Amino acid sequence: IFDLNFSIIQQSPIKDRLKSRVIDITQEEFLEYQFKEFNPTIIFHAAAHKHVNLMEEQPKEALRNNFFATINLMQLSSKYEVDKFIFISTDKAVNPTSVMGVTKRLAEIALQSHQKKIGNKTSFMAVRFGNVLGSSGSVVNIFKRQIANGGPLTVTDPEVTRFFMTIRESIGLILEASTQGKGGEIFVLDMGEPVKILDVAKKMISLSGFKEGEDIDIEYIGLQAGEKLYEEVQHLNEVHAETDHPRIFSFTTKPLEIDISAMVEKINSVSKVDNHQVLKNTIKEIVPEYHPSF
Repeated sequence: IFDLNFSIIQQSPIKDRLKSRVIDITQEEFLEYQFKEFNPTIIFHAAAHKHVNLMEEQPKEALRNNFFATINLMQLSSKYEVDKFIFISTDKAVNPTSVMGVTKRLAEIALQSHQKKIGNKTSFMAVRFGNVLGSSGSVVNIFKRQIANGGPLTVTDPEVTRFFMTIRESIGLILEASTQGKGGEIFVLDMGEPVKILDVAKKMISLSGFKEGEDIDIEYIGLQAGEKLYEEVQHLNEVHAETDHPRIFSFTTKPLEIDISAMVEKINSVSKVDNHQVLKNTIKEIVPEYHPSF
């Protein structure tokens, strides 16, 4: 929010027309007040707990912020007849192994169901993509700090791969995707070829003027809870369709026939019990492709 205010808004020629607000999206009453004040026509919903390891330790918090709050935001968007709602999802929602990934998948399911609600006039769509270079928690930033401290650089597995995009690339393609959707789509961005994290580590050591094994070591620490060796871009039952943009694809699959209110009630009731295994198993009943880590 600091960068938004002082690096973007204050530098804008129309800064007098721009406003920023700090909002807890789990506070529905205050959130609705913002809808009344601003009457938005388009919403890009990117607020989420995104760190895989941390969310494995706090599944209830991940659900509260990534799932329940997203449903509240969708309901308000429909109530106030927002034109378009673009949900920023993740490639980790595909055959999820992490709490973070499955909460995003649950939100996708709710989004497609909400699209079909009688009386809804909002076009809901989701955009999936991978890791953004330079974002908080990015492996590049972690490696920078580790190099500054003299190493070692920690890599989970020599074969682990991830998709990467620059901030400029991801924002540009999200904006493009928002013009493609009519409602109910899950868009996937072309992220190029997956990159080995080990190669990133070696390259960063070299570009920093050091030699691997002499100045800076690389240490393998094993995959952490919820992490995959490689990320995927689509579920087995999804159909891959081209759009008008060569780097944006749409997965058109029949939305799950599911009672969202019953799903919310089921997850909410189980989340009151302080048992991570029971909670994860309950989510797996709703998302069968979820493979939880215990």
